[in-house]
Amino acid sequence: MKEENSTAVITAKTDGLKLVIGFLIFPEQDQIDFTGPFEVLSRLPEVSTHVISKTTDPVRDIKGLILTPEMTIADSPLLDVLVVSGGLGQQNLMDDHEVLSLIRNQFDSGRYLFSVCTGALLCGAAGILKGRKATTHWAAWDLLKYYGADALKSRFVVDGNYISSAGITAGIDGALALAAILSGEEVAKEIQLDMEYDPAPPFDSGTPDKASRVTVDEFYRQYGINKESRLSDAEQYAERHGILIK
Repeated sequence: MKEENSTAVITAKTDGLKLVIGFLIFPEQDQIDFTGPFEVLSRLPEVSTHVISKTTDPVRDIKGLILTPEMTIADSPLLDVLVVSGGLGQQNLMDDHEVLSLIRNQFDSGRYLFSVCTGALLCGAAGILKGRKATTHWAAWDLLKYYGADALKSRFVVDGNYISSAGITAGIDGALALAAILSGEEVAKEIQLDMEYDPAPPFDSGTPDKASRVTVDEFYRQYGINKESRLSDAEQYAERHGILIK
């Protein structure tokens, strides 16, 4: 693993018991925040996966793909790992007591919490980022400081029992890192091979540092509508919790 990694309390699960992994989904999320890590983590040996939401009603991702939860948050079992997706719909959950309690309780239990993309902002709203190293989608990265996080520009970051990944497809990278933590590096490598995950994109435009100004401006034209509301939420959180912004 080449990305930011704190080895404190990070050990492979060796007790032989089945891993229980939950994936939190919600309307207007980015589906690959869920399906990318699911592809990786569902391939772990002796694993049980659960798709969790506030209700069992089908939800549509931001582009209209229908996702179907199997259980409610209230019915969720004890989880070894909770995966928290991001996407524009995350904004609607920043004051949701049930969702934030699920995240906070998972983290406080010492079991693994894995955020993908702007799922990190939900973790921030749940109060678990203060003093933690974290990353998120590049367009929201500058908001992490408002939640007390030590923001790192990295594809994924491991800090104790909290793992975070950058935007959308970076969830696959973070999930492979988590797979290595849970079941060992060789298992993670086998999963990567099984998925033929060997990115070689046709364009070198995957970060704002590499993309043209025209491309970045078009991104903000389409998706920048949430920037102000996300900033407002972050500023209010920092003010309520006495977090000084440098």
